[in-house]
Amino acid sequence: MMKYQRRQFLQLVAGAAALPVTSSIASAQAYPSRPVRLVIGYTPGGSADLTSRLMGQWLSEKLGQSFVIENRPGGGTNIATEQVLRATPDGYTLLLVAPANAINATLYDKLPFDFMKEMEPIAGIIRFPNVVVVHPSLPIKSIPELIAYAKINPGKLNMASSGNGSTIHMSGELFKMLTGINMQHVPYRGGAPALTDMLSGVMQVMFDNLPTCAEHVKAGRLRGLAVTSTARSDVLPDLPLVADYLPGYEASAWYGLAAPKGTPPEIVDRLNKAVNEILADPKAKARFAEIGAILLPGSPADFGKLVADETEKWGKVVTFAGAKVD
Repeated sequence: MMKYQRRQFLQLVAGAAALPVTSSIASAQAYPSRPVRLVIGYTPGGSADLTSRLMGQWLSEKLGQSFVIENRPGGGTNIATEQVLRATPDGYTLLLVAPANAINATLYDKLPFDFMKEMEPIAGIIRFPNVVVVHPSLPIKSIPELIAYAKINPGKLNMASSGNGSTIHMSGELFKMLTGINMQHVPYRGGAPALTDMLSGVMQVMFDNLPTCAEHVKAGRLRGLAVTSTARSDVLPDLPLVADYLPGYEASAWYGLAAPKGTPPEIVDRLNKAVNEILADPKAKARFAEIGAILLPGSPADFGKLVADETEKWGKVVTFAGAKVD
């Protein structure tokens, strides 16, 4: 009788221990069972918004639930970032991670979060170069002419960006650092309003994301001078590299997905698998190729390493430039 009771007790204990695992696996298999929020720290109309809406549509098709894009601009993406990091870690609130998340670690003296410690990397999506563009009214047709003009007219060129700490801003700061020129940085609340003022001539220079400015360059509404990557772009093949004139210069925009720390690994893996399947799909490959993007397939750890490496790189540029945001 004692042996039977002991055996029954051990079976109950074993069954109880297995419950969390079984429940976790079942939860991941059922995920998502309701709409997922994908939060971005930018206004509608920019490259971050475009990337989010493409991925949201494809994830909805693949996983059978709506992925609702929520634009939360402000605070250099910190408002959106904190909102996601403070959300319940259940996979239903995700963040579109951007270079600003890497840059802000140094740009801001005090942040209410430690991004690298409080986020769960899910997957990389794409990276692409920025394009140095000027308004056609300027007598500038090349990178050397831009440098010469800025040196003759220090502080008179207005350099638009999508906000403090954005890749558009820091691409310009890196350029200023390597050339010693002085351009007046004018931050906007997103790439779309900055581009609008570039097109109207209110702003003169911008290191804009390739997906949002390529058509304006092709149409002659903006004059493209060079791309910021280490290889020419198939979308604007006639443009040289900034590095042709400034050896060692490189700046890329990139996007990926993250969740709050503590999100179940089964859900992270399910999302990672879905993103990688999308990036392998010919339809997605063709669409991203249209905007000059390079795909970033890989594991959650791969994307986490990218964010860590970019945090270190841009931290050095922020420190050198003395850029700060209160």
